[in-house]
Amino acid sequence: MKRPDFNLAVNALIRHVALAMPEFVHLQPDRILVVAGEARRASRGTVKPLSFAKGKRRDAFGRKKALVKLDGVRMLYCVTLRPLFFRASTPRARVATVLHELFHISRKFDGTLDRARTHSRLGPKFEARFKPLERRLWKTLPAALRQQFAYDGEVKMLQWLERPTSVLPGERSSTRRVYTRAHLFHGVMRMKTLFRAKIIAPPLPKRKVPSDATPPDTKT
Repeated sequence: MKRPDFNLAVNALIRHVALAMPEFVHLQPDRILVVAGEARRASRGTVKPLSFAKGKRRDAFGRKKALVKLDGVRMLYCVTLRPLFFRASTPRARVATVLHELFHISRKFDGTLDRARTHSRLGPKFEARFKPLERRLWKTLPAALRQQFAYDGEVKMLQWLERPTSVLPGERSSTRRVYTRAHLFHGVMRMKTLFRAKIIAPPLPKRKVPSDATPPDTKT
């Protein structure tokens, strides 16, 4: 059986979000790389900025970012989906995870994260800001996309063969400075989908009463 490419499903979701939700109109889906990665505590997904402010590869302190370039296009963000996303999520939770990571992306879309949308900055208000967006997305999501996030079985997905570091060390280091599609591969992930359906008890069968049966006495 041919394994579906789950990158296609996630990329389609990101494009839908960018087109259908005004709050995410700043997204450039072709510059967001999505990979499957290792476990990180109870996280289902994370987003990593691939540049400093204004898309620069070097900051004021001289730190430098590696260049991630796929098919001639520079990637500005990398979204990593972790094992719990695949093994212990409902379809809606998976869609919410992707939206959650997109929510952290700067509205300048310059390769940085939005400081005003961090958990530490918003605290208890984070859910109040995010949840209405999640509800609206799920309510209006096309059935074809819902079905892809409800898949149960093996899928293939991009994974790092060699992962870039967050910040490059000194100039004389042998650390790689440019990453391309050659540093990625399609790995196999097992999606185990949970469904939160309401369990409705079947009606009890009616007891048949013989037509010639004598009705029981009633008290008066």
